[in-house]
Amino acid sequence: MAHHNTVFSQLLKLVPRHEFEVLANQHHEGRKLRKMTRWSQFVSMALAQLSGRTSLRDVVSNLSAQARKLYLLGAVPVSRSSLARVNEKQPYALYEALFAKLFSRCQGLAPRHGFRFKNKLYSLDASTLDLCLSVFPWAKFRTTKGAVKLHVGLDHDGLLPALMTVTNGKVHDITVARTLALPKGSIVVFDRGYTDYDGYHQLNTQGIFFVTRQRKKARYRVVERRKVDKSKGLTSDQTLELTGAKARNCPIALRRIGFKDFDTGIRYCFLTNNFHLAASTIAAIYKSRWQIELFFKWIKQNLKIKRFLGTSKNAVMTQLWIALCAYLLLAYLKFVSKIDCSLQQIIRLLQLNLFERRDLQALLRGDPPEPELLPLQASLQFS
Repeated sequence: MAHHNTVFSQLLKLVPRHEFEVLANQHHEGRKLRKMTRWSQFVSMALAQLSGRTSLRDVVSNLSAQARKLYLLGAVPVSRSSLARVNEKQPYALYEALFAKLFSRCQGLAPRHGFRFKNKLYSLDASTLDLCLSVFPWAKFRTTKGAVKLHVGLDHDGLLPALMTVTNGKVHDITVARTLALPKGSIVVFDRGYTDYDGYHQLNTQGIFFVTRQRKKARYRVVERRKVDKSKGLTSDQTLELTGAKARNCPIALRRIGFKDFDTGIRYCFLTNNFHLAASTIAAIYKSRWQIELFFKWIKQNLKIKRFLGTSKNAVMTQLWIALCAYLLLAYLKFVSKIDCSLQQIIRLLQLNLFERRDLQALLRGDPPEPELLPLQASLQFS
């Protein structure tokens, strides 16, 4: 029987240790850590994400139960007070930088989006994570409510969170959207919450296409009408000019596409500055925006980002960025393995086998476990 490290050890090898240590040295504050290391912190918090641990005591107890296998992970035993202190004091920027490193690795393996056009496609949205204001006073959102907000630009090549920002709950979605740097020629799709005529003009000036929904009370003048294929659900394809009070912020011509969903009977009106793609493709692009809603749903259901192991801002941000790094590790594993298996199935398999000595790829393929050698057989084999 071939010798294998634990499944968790094989997974952590996807994070180049030398690169991690370089980042750890760059993002260190205060005195040098004596026993506790940033790598041990990452191993502990990644374990919490992948195994569903919900408290520091739970994480430390799980590591203590596997103390004989920690050397395979390059980690040392941690205490609850040491882990809490490092989470609170050492900058979370380390894991933000690690996220960028892991994303660049995933990007090279990610499959293309399913459309025929070659433009990059992004969905833009934000999701709020509620916090108790009395426990997290730094995250004030409403009078009696706290929150942090995840702002995500989802790359449809592999459905990866390419543009990631975590802010206080008070920061408006449009404020963050204006700071995002998108490649020229890309297509970004967002809902009506991002309605910003000045932003539309800026995107057009930067050579970026957008697809969004038109507000019901928007005022405009139709300049041109084009024929549409009503069998595909299309009801209109028009060129328009905005005429409302803020129309001067967007002096460019826009394209308005009407669409009716045959299943629900709901009518939609889309706005875009792309006049080259077919009207049915524009409608399909907006429909694909649902992938970012599924992304938020997945990370909330499968990663630990709703219950936090620390109360300081740094501890919360550390946990969030490590959770996102765990998502990229799972995505990278899926891309490399080329298996027909969802991320949820992968994380369920890992939860049950993290400290088993099995080949990771064989586990994902569903191969039966190799038979264990009896003591006499082992002694004969290696004699």
